[in-house]
Amino acid sequence: MATFKKESAPKESSATIWVGGIHSVESLLQHYPERVLQVFYVDKNHPKIDALLKLAQNHRLARANIAADKLDQLLDHAHHQGIAVQCRPLPTYTENDIPTLIDNSPYQRWLILDGIQDPHNLGACLRSADGAAVTGVIIPKDRACGITPVVRKVASGAAEMIPLVIATNLVRAMEKLQDGGVFIIGLAGEATKSLYSLDLKGPIALVLGSEEKGMRRLTREKCDDLAHLPMLGTVNSLNVSVATGVCLYEILRQNLRKP
Repeated sequence: MATFKKESAPKESSATIWVGGIHSVESLLQHYPERVLQVFYVDKNHPKIDALLKLAQNHRLARANIAADKLDQLLDHAHHQGIAVQCRPLPTYTENDIPTLIDNSPYQRWLILDGIQDPHNLGACLRSADGAAVTGVIIPKDRACGITPVVRKVASGAAEMIPLVIATNLVRAMEKLQDGGVFIIGLAGEATKSLYSLDLKGPIALVLGSEEKGMRRLTREKCDDLAHLPMLGTVNSLNVSVATGVCLYEILRQNLRKP
């Protein structure tokens, strides 16, 4: 096995990404080993890392020891837990791909995030989206957090699994969902209807806005309906990633419930 010195570790090219963290690396090695170019580890004397290195070996993937501070730099100081991979990214989609994504999925449960700025929030939203089996996640190209190493680490592998639509025009993306028969509900604190009072079965998309300002005006106006989460305590809102999880699992619960 090659050992990279601090000054000679490879840099990510425009055609590859770095993914760090035990769960994220495990997800890639289990589901998309053909995308992995090389596995890097700091210390293999760790049972979980040892297991991942053996899995990489089974797939005949190159493995290399690397200095911890160099791995920190390569992953933009995201918490990598001592292991990372350099890999080819999943393809991302644009709003023009939405009709094809609709046609290729047996169900329609979409998450639209209008301007999330915090990478920890975005990563947590993606993790909940994967757990609730969404069809795809739509985020705007501008004025929002992109898919950074921190997002990938917090998402625990979800960023490598979920179809991601990067929309240059979020309203147009919503229109393409609606053209495909998807009903869009926006979460808004001032809405008169509770999310729990709505029928969430069938093709549906959930929209949540940014941490401070919520949905933008045009996004709100394009929604088919608005709803709020009941707040019965002293605080008046939930963190956006918490609200995302609550809402997605209510949608999932209704769709899994027998008639």
